[in-house]
Amino acid sequence: MSDPTRILVADDHPMFRRGVAESLNMDPGFKVIAEAESGEQAVAMTQQLRPDLVMLDISMPGIDGIVAASRIAASLPEVRIVMLTVAENQKILLAALKAGAHGYVLKGVSAVELRSIVRRVADGEAYVTPHLAASMLRDFSRPSATKKEISELTPREAEVLDILSQGLTNRQIGERLSMAEKTVKHHMTSILQKLQVRTRTEAAILALQKSTAAGPAEES
Repeated sequence: MSDPTRILVADDHPMFRRGVAESLNMDPGFKVIAEAESGEQAVAMTQQLRPDLVMLDISMPGIDGIVAASRIAASLPEVRIVMLTVAENQKILLAALKAGAHGYVLKGVSAVELRSIVRRVADGEAYVTPHLAASMLRDFSRPSATKKEISELTPREAEVLDILSQGLTNRQIGERLSMAEKTVKHHMTSILQKLQVRTRTEAAILALQKSTAAGPAEES
């Protein structure tokens, strides 16, 4: 049996923070190893304890969750980051993704849904609340840059990106393309550099945007 995912929860509201921690600990696949009440504390504790995943409230005293996410992503890029928020706001979402977040979750989700989302993010997937993701795909607009950047990908990288946009993990992508997970990770690093993005979520959004812009293929 694999070790549980080690999680740090950061929120300045003690009752909410404790509720999230207790909810996650109900799943034997999770273990909340620490709780933080500020952005600064979250960064310091993450650097000290090196959890597998950090859950950050966006609005906290001192440095906010987005700044904390940026500092964590810069120093410990292997740590998965999930933002917790009451704001279904596209600008905040984009800022979170730029900072290095892998998930963006509204605080109103059920305990069961929260555990499901955290499990997916811990396994390497990205998550954005569906309504906000749909809105962003409609409004996200960088056509010329997207076309140029995606054209720089190798055929294999383009395949990996296409499958990534379907929400698959590195392991699942490897199985689909008959390649080692380590090779998929190598391709992902190259893709992020060429597309000038920091997270898999941003890369997937660019791929979906390109696909949407191209429109459906004509029938013969």
